[in-house]
Amino acid sequence: MSETEQTTLNLILSAAMKEFLEKGFRAASLRSIVKAAGVTTGAFYGYFKSKEDLFEALVGTQYAYFLNCFCEAQKQFAQLPPQQQPENLGSISGACMYDMLLYAYEHLNEFKLILCCSEGTRFANLIDEMAEIETKGTHDYLEVLKALGRPSPPIDERLEHILITGMFNTFFELIIHEMPLEEAKHYLQEMRAFYTAGWMKIMGQ
Repeated sequence: MSETEQTTLNLILSAAMKEFLEKGFRAASLRSIVKAAGVTTGAFYGYFKSKEDLFEALVGTQYAYFLNCFCEAQKQFAQLPPQQQPENLGSISGACMYDMLLYAYEHLNEFKLILCCSEGTRFANLIDEMAEIETKGTHDYLEVLKALGRPSPPIDERLEHILITGMFNTFFELIIHEMPLEEAKHYLQEMRAFYTAGWMKIMGQ
């Protein structure tokens, strides 16, 4: 890509970021983005196929990072010997969420787009995707407790869903409201302690 092409691309991305943050994906106008970038519609289509493609270019990397980080944490926990899992409950995912928090603060605008402006795109499902991963991890852990002779009482699926999505909504509130980072780190630690203790109580541990 030539220097001129790179400059044009940067202008489009910058204009798109502003438009999407102000109006959200659905209401954002390609015409406004092109005009603000100072390029023609034809030039735009030389870089992107659609408004969806443009949004993907802005947040796709960050979205994938979050999901990959979270999946990797679940995998690491599941690979621990069964007898070590209860004593490490929350520690691996807690470290992952700390890394995710730092990463989100380095890419605040992108996460504002994902969390607040992505309705109408696949990125609007971030919390649902993370909740699905967490739910599977929880069920796998319940089987481990059962094998260890420490079975959990039955957990209502609706309550489980509410608690898991509530945890992620709480986490993302720190980012949405741009809480000062040092405060956000502290609140994340408190939040993790709260949810870990709560789950242990519900699981009869």
